[in-house]
Amino acid sequence: MLRVGLTGGLGSGKSTVAHMLHELGAEVIESDELGRALMEPGQEAFTAIVRAFGQEVLMPDGRLNRARLAEMAFKGGRVKELNAIIHPAVIEAQRRWMEQVFARDPAAVAVVVSALIFEVERDARESGEANGVFTELRKRIDRVVLVIAPDDAKIARYVDRTIPAGTNRDNAEADARSRLAHQIPDSEKAPRADYLLENTGDIDALRTQVRELWPRLKQESNLNVNPRSLK
Repeated sequence: MLRVGLTGGLGSGKSTVAHMLHELGAEVIESDELGRALMEPGQEAFTAIVRAFGQEVLMPDGRLNRARLAEMAFKGGRVKELNAIIHPAVIEAQRRWMEQVFARDPAAVAVVVSALIFEVERDARESGEANGVFTELRKRIDRVVLVIAPDDAKIARYVDRTIPAGTNRDNAEADARSRLAHQIPDSEKAPRADYLLENTGDIDALRTQVRELWPRLKQESNLNVNPRSLK
């Protein structure tokens, strides 16, 4: 078994790499998808968000207005407050998912895709929770794969993904820069990662890197097939 954290800044190409790894045989889960599910009405995280941010983050149908919440978090300087609600719940959901994966296949490579693997640890330590389970990265993740790319390329990809062609891109670019400002730079994350993948925009070159990485991950997984608790 091998627990892999696949990370990289906004627009770095994490999801593309995740899709490639899945095609090769990895079990993959997206932290963003987990987070969205945990922010639905009836979930504890949903209740905590409304309690902290107020009724103004709700839409008429009672669900979260994610755009308004993001605006309050990023422009209002409350990102860490929001993350403190979401991150512990997401990490616990990741742990349960991994337990299920390894119960089915003790030699599986389980990949958790998250933009904020290092940021979760940083924010927890800064808040004084140095002994919390979600601050101990290496207790949760065996190997970290970091996808790197120039910031300008990240911003362009984010804008292309969120804004229709031909429309005003200024607001989306400003949003992207605001989000990147809350993320640790690649230059600081790279020394702590086990594997680096460089995404220059050449999909074939990126695929080649992933194909070269996969046998290494499988070999490490096959060397450690004894089930163990992930708590």
